Amino acid sequence: MNAVVLPARFAPLPQEFHAELIAIANWWVQHAPDQELGGFYGEIAVNNQPEKNASKGIILNARILWFFSEVAQAVDDPDYRINAQRAYDYIVAHFVDNEFGGVYWELDAAGKPINTKKQIYAQAFTIYALCAYYQLTQNAQALQLAQSCFALIERHGVDHEREGYLEAFTREWGLIEDLRLSEKDLNYPKSQNTHLHILEAYTCLYHIDKRAEVKAALRYNIEMFDKYMIDRNTHHLRMFMDLEWKDFSPGYTYGHDIEASWLIAQALESLGDDVYTNALTPTLISIAEVTLNEAIGAEGQVIDSYDFASRTTNNDTVWWVQAEALVGFLYAYATTGDVRYYDAAKKSWEFIKAYQIDRDNGEWFWLSNLNAATDTHYKVGFWKCPYHNGRAMLEAIRYLQKIA
Repeated sequence: MNAVVLPARFAPLPQEFHAELIAIANWWVQHAPDQELGGFYGEIAVNNQPEKNASKGIILNARILWFFSEVAQAVDDPDYRINAQRAYDYIVAHFVDNEFGGVYWELDAAGKPINTKKQIYAQAFTIYALCAYYQLTQNAQALQLAQSCFALIERHGVDHEREGYLEAFTREWGLIEDLRLSEKDLNYPKSQNTHLHILEAYTCLYHIDKRAEVKAALRYNIEMFDKYMIDRNTHHLRMFMDLEWKDFSPGYTYGHDIEASWLIAQALESLGDDVYTNALTPTLISIAEVTLNEAIGAEGQVIDSYDFASRTTNNDTVWWVQAEALVGFLYAYATTGDVRYYDAAKKSWEFIKAYQIDRDNGEWFWLSNLNAATDTHYKVGFWKCPYHNGRAMLEAIRYLQKIA
């Protein structure tokens, strides 16, 4: 990584972020590879003990591929490249559906498909990961697979009548009743979460594939947020919508709000339309401002969510929300120069260091150790991976470079 020259008040931060990036990567090198059945364990407990019979999800594996591909470009360590290749080889051998295209949702521990549905969210994360691997290796097959997943999303996922992207399909790309990503999600055909990570995938794809159809799809997805998912009255993001874009969100989710602010900004940067960027940026800053005003806990952390029905907040301090808050507030500071956003980012980082990082066993707690006595969540699992925290370290350094 290039050295960052910063004013004195910022000076320790790049080194701290870099050190934590290395700590995360080394933990995954040491604990995550499944040496018996191949690929990576599907689940590891909070005490670092693997659940050897756990199923293996594409989201976990795609995010592992993305992380090691990115960290291998940032840090010269052969272990990172080796694990990127391990993740790539496993996805190609086991998750890719060579008959109907795309990737399966879930495998058993031995690598056999047990849930073959085609979740659009999963196809998007596969694109994201393959693009990073291609940037690392220039592997032509990886780019072709990313382009194939892109074509499938555009062919099957777009609602041409009412706009936007639909959630899920059968293995054969037919209609499916259960559209949900997880049991906690609502069963609606359009979600902000899926659109957000299509956006992220297309942002990265357009860096390496400048075809007009990729650029058009990237712009289209930004427009979907602009038109349908950003609530201009509250500057929160709508979460769950029906085919006609009617909102059925049960509340606000602050982690997704602050994450969306900087990911949309990166999409605009990739698109390269200065007029559109200048028009939409104030709205993105307003999203960060609302998070700053509504969601900061007593220790500087960002709380989880607000529920409409009970009119109460969920004050859980979840690992990925803290990671997104760090990046989102640094984006807002780098864009505006408003020191309040820097102070919020610094407090987020101080909270992460004090409460989120597991100083005994490595990696990050699912919940901060304010809640650790009751936290039985896995440290690695279907939804717990080195994506949010690893990406936060990489992006935090990037924003400090921009500030410098």
